[in-house]
Amino acid sequence: MATTPPTNTRTLHEKVVIVTGAGRGIGAEIAKLAAGHGAAVVVNDLGGAADGEGADQTPAQRVVDEIKESGGRAVANYGSVASSADAQAMIDQALDEFGQLDAVVNNAGILRDVIFHKMTEDDWDAVISVHLKGSFNVASAAAKIFRKQVGGSMVHMTSTSGLIGNFGQANYAAAKLGIAGLSKSIALDMSRFEVRSNCISPFAWSRLIGTIPTDDPEQEARVAKIKEMTPGHIAPLAVYLCGDASKKVTGQIFAVRKNEIFLMSQSRPIRSVHRGEGWTPETLAEHGMPALAGSFYELDRSADVFSWDAV
Repeated sequence: MATTPPTNTRTLHEKVVIVTGAGRGIGAEIAKLAAGHGAAVVVNDLGGAADGEGADQTPAQRVVDEIKESGGRAVANYGSVASSADAQAMIDQALDEFGQLDAVVNNAGILRDVIFHKMTEDDWDAVISVHLKGSFNVASAAAKIFRKQVGGSMVHMTSTSGLIGNFGQANYAAAKLGIAGLSKSIALDMSRFEVRSNCISPFAWSRLIGTIPTDDPEQEARVAKIKEMTPGHIAPLAVYLCGDASKKVTGQIFAVRKNEIFLMSQSRPIRSVHRGEGWTPETLAEHGMPALAGSFYELDRSADVFSWDAV
């Protein structure tokens, strides 16, 4: 029979972690696993609906209660990541309750899926505010602490909707690709202070994914496969990235799909053309674009690239 490792060998022993959007789904699993590995956790969740409307303190408090019942340490926070004041309050709460802050996991999110030509300004603003601005707000507030103490970890949730593409998610895709750029910039700017920043692109069934329509047998089969990718599969990588074992890992983008972990590519040149006398619209049509066309990307969606069943 396997023995339980000593307390001081646990991944996050004596660490303090903030997890946003931790009342349900992926965030809740990360918060509980972090606590199980020794961290004191600030469980943040506004408690809104999938589209961001409303507020309910029950989900965050439920996760806190579960952690405490298992012998862990946790406090609830009900602020909105879209508010810089609320983000600062999360960091202040971590310091007031536990005396330090070692990692933040930017997981909070909403969906307002709609085909692009029908997307409203409110649909756009709401999603950008929670995902992209929210990630900035929390990271910015934490950065001041991490810089002063010379050390810390930030984990941000991106998505293949932004990294690859999906239908009906222009707002979400733009926010999630923006988060990848934000994370890389943080990694570059904060490396001198031993602060690291990484992204996870999760494949997991959650209440947000639960908005996928199941109007035909093909969609039903797709959703059934997604349900096998539970949020618990995402948590181990997030907890690892929060801990000292990941001190040499920064500026990376990972994807997790059930038991698969992928290191995702980042934008780099793949082919070039040159014309000594410069280009004109005509020579671009005659020579430039035809030379590059063989390396053009198709209009792929996430499901086209990840075309095999999760294992």
